[in-house]
Amino acid sequence: MLGTYITVAVVAYLLGSIPFGFVLMRLFHGKDVRETGSGNIGATNVARTSKKLGIATLLLDALKGWAAVMLSALYLHVHGGAEGNFYVALGLAALFAMIGHIFPVWLKFKGGKGVATGVGVFLAIAWQPVLIVLVAFFIIYALTKYVSLGSIVATAAFPVVAYFFLPDARELMPFIIAAAALIIAKHHQNIRRLLSGTEHRLELKSNRLEPKQQ
Repeated sequence: MLGTYITVAVVAYLLGSIPFGFVLMRLFHGKDVRETGSGNIGATNVARTSKKLGIATLLLDALKGWAAVMLSALYLHVHGGAEGNFYVALGLAALFAMIGHIFPVWLKFKGGKGVATGVGVFLAIAWQPVLIVLVAFFIIYALTKYVSLGSIVATAAFPVVAYFFLPDARELMPFIIAAAALIIAKHHQNIRRLLSGTEHRLELKSNRLEPKQQ
């Protein structure tokens, strides 16, 4: 089973490490997204230049996370394995897809914050909790216009909600908690700005998302 774990982890990492935000900005605007806005390669920063590319980045980053878990599940079904090992392997796929996005080998291990990829990963594991925490995200964003605050709260809530939806797959919980912790840890600068009152707000204005200083 060790070989299966390694295969799943490597494939998931490589899928997760595809830097769609970086690639799309290069292709359509000839810019390095790391040199604009917050310097992040994720959808929110891409959207500061192009709302359409921001949406495309969001969807593609989520898709790669979902694909990493689903392809791992398909591989495991083909090769068989005990139920407990199956869930451990899925957990590895989820976690390493996140690690790939946050620490992509192609960009010297400097990637995004993992929110969109986390949505895709978590959708593949348990879609019901994702819908619940997405509602929380949109409520927080609607009230505050802080994407970061909504992301942090929704991410922190996901393991708690998922626990009640995965009674027969407790082996997944350590990986879910680790993935959520990674996302929150990558928001450490946002947390500091939120506490100091200097975090950017994002508001929908005409056809663009604009940063707004508090």
